[in-house]
Amino acid sequence: MEQLVSTLNGIVWSPALIYLCLGAGLFYSVLTRFVQVRMFKEMCILLFTNKDSDKGISSFQALAVSLSGRVGTGNIAGVAAAIGFGGPGAVFWMWVVAFLGAATAYIESTLAQIYKEEDNGQYRGGPAFYFEKALGQRWYGVVFAVAMIISCGLCLPGVQANSIGNAVETAFGSGAIISTGLGDFSFTKILVGTVILIALALIIFGGVKRIAAVAQIVVPFMALTYIIVASVIVALNITELPGIVGMILSDAFSPIAGLGAAIGWGVKRGVYSNEAGQGTGPHPAAAAEVDHPAQQGLVQAFSVYVDTLFVCSATAFMILITGAYNVHGPGETFLVQNVAAEIAANSPAFTQAAIESTLPTVGAPFVAFALMFFAFTTILAYYYIAETNVAYLNRFLHVPALGLALKIGLMAATFYGTIKTADLAWGLGDFGVGLTAWLNIVGILVIFFISRPAFAALKDYEAQRKQGVKDYTFDPKALGISKAEFWEQRYSETTGNKSEPQLKDG
Repeated sequence: MEQLVSTLNGIVWSPALIYLCLGAGLFYSVLTRFVQVRMFKEMCILLFTNKDSDKGISSFQALAVSLSGRVGTGNIAGVAAAIGFGGPGAVFWMWVVAFLGAATAYIESTLAQIYKEEDNGQYRGGPAFYFEKALGQRWYGVVFAVAMIISCGLCLPGVQANSIGNAVETAFGSGAIISTGLGDFSFTKILVGTVILIALALIIFGGVKRIAAVAQIVVPFMALTYIIVASVIVALNITELPGIVGMILSDAFSPIAGLGAAIGWGVKRGVYSNEAGQGTGPHPAAAAEVDHPAQQGLVQAFSVYVDTLFVCSATAFMILITGAYNVHGPGETFLVQNVAAEIAANSPAFTQAAIESTLPTVGAPFVAFALMFFAFTTILAYYYIAETNVAYLNRFLHVPALGLALKIGLMAATFYGTIKTADLAWGLGDFGVGLTAWLNIVGILVIFFISRPAFAALKDYEAQRKQGVKDYTFDPKALGISKAEFWEQRYSETTGNKSEPQLKDG
């Protein structure tokens, strides 16, 4: 199985996908005149626009659900893997893909808002919806939906659960070894898997509002706590910081681990972590209650910064400033070896060792605790994303049992991932990410050359903002955007109550 998954990843994660991720981000950055920089202040303002409804969630809740998908194992174990296989320079390429990816995140999330639908009292949307409507190709939407269900429902949850199991086992020991039909596993991992399943079941049967309610509390609290701990460790080793920054920048273009390895691992783990272009972020973005589609696109662009530039950087600086890492070379060799060879790079062990070296007895339990919350909320986000795509398919399949099958399949994949080895779990996760990234980035590029709806939305939003309107409106027909039925109806209802946008006082 590991060999098969490795072979598939070699095909999916070819250099072409790496260049596609970077190229698409640069393309959208230039065409939006670097919206991720120009509109940064507006992003921060929109974060706290607490507008929700019975059918939708607030922008902050949508951000929290999106961040719960972005901030997870990739920020702790994923960063360690990028350094372990690509060298310190991989961190630089994670920053690059985050900066450029913020523009891609704006595009895909705005598209999700434009083409969202109301389904059984809640908003639904995502790549499958905008591929069907903007491209006029339902088959492409179906292919994406199936790929996303497999990715988020079966492949990716195991990565998150695996890191939780590994971190808890490292912190508290393995306990007794229990023999099962699937092999021999530690009591600790079986117990952790069982607890995760119970908590998961209690939440996923409650729908998006319950998921959003959990995410908006847990994600900001844990992200802030994690960054504070990282800041303390960096502060205690502050004299090393200039050298670490210099090493990251110089290694990004040096042959220490091969320039290709640094770029490849930086982009792969960057896309895995911040999810820009992967097609996951648009799902919670579509569920938000906003006055204009561009607003949620801007909020989602900001989430990429939070994920990579803040949380991933916190992990990278902790690992590098304490020297708690190895860099793997060809075969069984090491280009850099600072810790024991048996410590897996595809695990949270580097991060735990980094904290432990500065704050003894704190590192392993803290990372286990952080991962438990980060990874668990990510699994919740994966469920919501997969469930949205099941709902998309059920628009014409009408098979209610698909929803229950998803819940059972995701819980089984989560438990299996908790107790299995890290390499297989990460391999399946990488395959899922790569597959959906290919489909989504190619799709949104084709949409651009057909109609450019996300750009039209941005231009319209900026025009209204410049006019100083108090209540934003969105008229898709006036912008030449078709099949945006939700917004057509919203605009009709809005203009029925007032004849023109209200200007701000003064």
